Amino acid sequence: MAGLVLAGITLLFLDLSGTLHTWLGWMAKIQFVPAVLAVNLAVVIALVLLTLVLGRVYCSVICPLGIFQDIVSWIRGRSKKNRFTYKKELKWLRYGIWVLFIAALVAGVQVFVALLEPYSAFGRMTQNLLGPLYGWGNNLLAWISERAGGYAFYPKEVWIRSLPTFLVAVVTLVVVVVMAWTGGRTYCNSICPVGTTLSFLSRFAMFRPVIDREKCRSCKACEKKCKASCIDISEHRIDYSRCVDCFDCIESCKFGALHYRFAWKRNAGSTAPANDPGRRQFMATGALLGTSALAAHAQKKRDGGLAEILPKTTPTRTVPLTPPGSGGADRFYDICTACQLCVAACPNNVLRPSASIERLMQPEMDYGKGYCRPECTECSKVCPCGAILPLTPEEKTTRKIGTASVDRSLCIVERDGVHCGNCARHCPAGAIMMVHMDPDDEESLRIPVVDESRCIGCGACENLCPSRPLSAITVNGCHTHISN
Repeated sequence: MAGLVLAGITLLFLDLSGTLHTWLGWMAKIQFVPAVLAVNLAVVIALVLLTLVLGRVYCSVICPLGIFQDIVSWIRGRSKKNRFTYKKELKWLRYGIWVLFIAALVAGVQVFVALLEPYSAFGRMTQNLLGPLYGWGNNLLAWISERAGGYAFYPKEVWIRSLPTFLVAVVTLVVVVVMAWTGGRTYCNSICPVGTTLSFLSRFAMFRPVIDREKCRSCKACEKKCKASCIDISEHRIDYSRCVDCFDCIESCKFGALHYRFAWKRNAGSTAPANDPGRRQFMATGALLGTSALAAHAQKKRDGGLAEILPKTTPTRTVPLTPPGSGGADRFYDICTACQLCVAACPNNVLRPSASIERLMQPEMDYGKGYCRPECTECSKVCPCGAILPLTPEEKTTRKIGTASVDRSLCIVERDGVHCGNCARHCPAGAIMMVHMDPDDEESLRIPVVDESRCIGCGACENLCPSRPLSAITVNGCHTHISN
């Protein structure tokens, strides 16, 4: 099951056809933090009940970063077996990071949230590191198919959308792999805020691995196999706050001293009695999470001859552009966890991770390689955390996400004295008119003028403007999206 979930979520971020989300999109929506931010109570309650009944199986079966760590640890275990031993909980690190994470979530400091949220971290690694390799493989197959007279594959442009986000993905991968290679589930039980949150619940799980003291021979086979380093066989105790229910310990015991069974009784192998302050801690956690949920609301192109076309330079926008369905910049950046799923799903190469410090890794729209086609709603279909709400194509065509403005000094009509009108011809909203530069001279060249009441901010004008390196038309976003 864990392998299927990992494969499914990985494919969501690599899908070039745009069809897999229909079948696999639910895997992204059952991730813990996206469900909390989306106020998806059904999923949150289901995950809470799952943990209270079975323990932290979420970390072993549902979380893609947790499953990835298990794979890394398994590879390491092929050459070095029985390498684990009991380690005391690093409370200062574990709960310190958790407090900072919750504070950032409540305050809307999404950069910190995005860095630590496990599903989003895995998404960035997949989209930024594995995505280009997948794209190049697809393009090789397209090249072979084309020469064989077939069209089973078609080429896709492969490019790094954001260097800072790429570097963050590289650092995240290195940290996770090193920690999993040397310590198994150290990342989950020392850094991951989702693992810490679920640890408050797993202390009271109905079913848990339990040590039978009478049968135990203190051979430490289970302790050496525990990748969470949570079994202290000298005391015959298991730290259930760190146990991820992988059952490796049960399989390793030759004396039948470990069983996964109903354990709702006092001191059933737990590190904490049933009536200890952990219950009060659990209640406080639930209240804090509820508050958090409410607060969250290199191929060069050439023209027809041999002249090289200069690449577009991203303009400075007064307000960043956010996807239709996001409700505007103010709402979007308070909720988005920067998982990059919308970036991977965008068929027009419009969405890319931001490089600015305050919005690092969170998606923003850029019209250098394409524009937001009025009929496209792919990003609104895939967002698991509710930062981009679902839109119908009809709603999309009337949703104002920005407003275009003309810089006449950059327009080739005024700068070079030539005819153009490219922006007006391609504006899907009919918001651009060409008027005479000299109103009194009907022979004068025509320059573009934007009707702001009709402009929806799709970016067709900015993308198709022939002015280089800066377009003569720039689209600025809206703090709040409105319907025209």
